[in-house]
Amino acid sequence: MNKVYLLTGGNIGNRLDNLRVARFLLEQYCGKIIQQSSVYQTVAWGFKDQPDFYNQVLCITTGLQPEIIMNTLLMIEEKMGRKRDIKMGPRTIDLDILFFNDEIINKPNLIIPHERLHERRFVLVPLSEIAPDFIHPVFNKTVLELLKECTDELNVNKIDMNY
Repeated sequence: MNKVYLLTGGNIGNRLDNLRVARFLLEQYCGKIIQQSSVYQTVAWGFKDQPDFYNQVLCITTGLQPEIIMNTLLMIEEKMGRKRDIKMGPRTIDLDILFFNDEIINKPNLIIPHERLHERRFVLVPLSEIAPDFIHPVFNKTVLELLKECTDELNVNKIDMNY
């Protein structure tokens, strides 16, 4: 079985419900969720004139290969109403592969590990909650080390509610 870390997030509609639906669909189409972080709220990264995001990191086990998972994530995003009108713009749901086992994949439509995860606190904070000692296969550093070195200054605030 493959162990895959995913980032889920969104900033349109009922953000908590959207994360819940995404978890349900991920288990239905991709694999079993074996770990999940808390939900975190962060201001938008990049295109800033939009609502705050809710993000959560999940770890799943799956028999699927990376390309199939990526296509499935895109299908789930579309099923949940994701529109790609503005680059880095508002979205109901965004699903990204952070790590696939400890593999390094560099293809035109698929880069694993996620090429910017080490630059983004909204990824590293929830990831460090469930996988602080996971070693990034490119940088050969733990997630916790990457978080300590991250220069992103955006606040990442844990949502204190049942989800």
